[in-house]
Amino acid sequence: MDQQIQYCTTLDGVRLAYAVTGKGSPIVRPSHWLTHLEYDLKSPVWLHLVLGLSQRHSLIRYDARGEGMSQRDVLDISFELWVSDLESIVDELALKKFTLLGVSQGASVAIAYAARYPKRVSHLILYGAYARGVLHQGNIEKQKKGLELGRTMIREGWGSDHDTYRQWFTSHFIPDGSAEHARWFNELERVSATPEVAEKHLVAAAEINVVDLLPKIAVPTLVLHCRGDLRIPFSNGEEIAAGIPGAKFVPLEGRNHLFLADEPAHRSFFEAVASFLGDPPIKGPLPGTMPRKKRLENAVKTIEQNWIIKIIILLAAITGVVIFFVEAWRMMRP
Repeated sequence: MDQQIQYCTTLDGVRLAYAVTGKGSPIVRPSHWLTHLEYDLKSPVWLHLVLGLSQRHSLIRYDARGEGMSQRDVLDISFELWVSDLESIVDELALKKFTLLGVSQGASVAIAYAARYPKRVSHLILYGAYARGVLHQGNIEKQKKGLELGRTMIREGWGSDHDTYRQWFTSHFIPDGSAEHARWFNELERVSATPEVAEKHLVAAAEINVVDLLPKIAVPTLVLHCRGDLRIPFSNGEEIAAGIPGAKFVPLEGRNHLFLADEPAHRSFFEAVASFLGDPPIKGPLPGTMPRKKRLENAVKTIEQNWIIKIIILLAAITGVVIFFVEAWRMMRP
């Protein structure tokens, strides 16, 4: 997929990189942690989502301030600036009305924007979302310790050539991903932001609280969340759906915070989104997924590469030949 990366300048003078893919009515995806406009189109973690959303719509994505392809040397990172940055992107593209897709931490930004500008948002879609950061949930002291652990992991190993520290975060985002998925996501963490910016982003996200805005949302809203999400528990999605008047809630199966291409949640997500936006039903393989024949070929290839299975198959073949000759000898005896 081709994309043209462009830049706009925020009110406080920060350059934001954005890209538009696909054709059709616009969908704007607010930036969130761990994105890189160029890298995402090569990644098996993000590509299928970008392709699927771009199939029938113009998808607008942008990297957060200080991250991805946006200006890296920034002084301030905060929730209010994230909302302001979304305003800058929308104004740059002169969008009059559009669908707003909030993913993970980007959902809180989408909620704040929709509450402020209800006439500009035609539909609000929230996936893997939370209205309250960790510092506003459960046992605060325990959450502070967890946040400090995350900050330490970032400071110690985020920018290194070794994946050990970054794998800790990856295991929370895609616990059921393959080794290839983990490798790509580990690298995404390294290229998306410096350790200093990654830590600032983590802290700002922990302080988010838009619970009071939920009853003020006056646009059609779809909330989707994986039941076993390890990064953002399922209860967060339930809280948002219950708090927004008339919101539709769609549970998805799986433990990954970011559903992968070959998971059932992938099709469930796009079927729910298509129905919500009034798009035609989805038929055939989803963009970014392999045809059934290719998946079978890959499965066969994997089996062929497994030496243990090779030995078992070889032993089974030898056993079959021995049994054949024994039975043949018995039949030939007078």
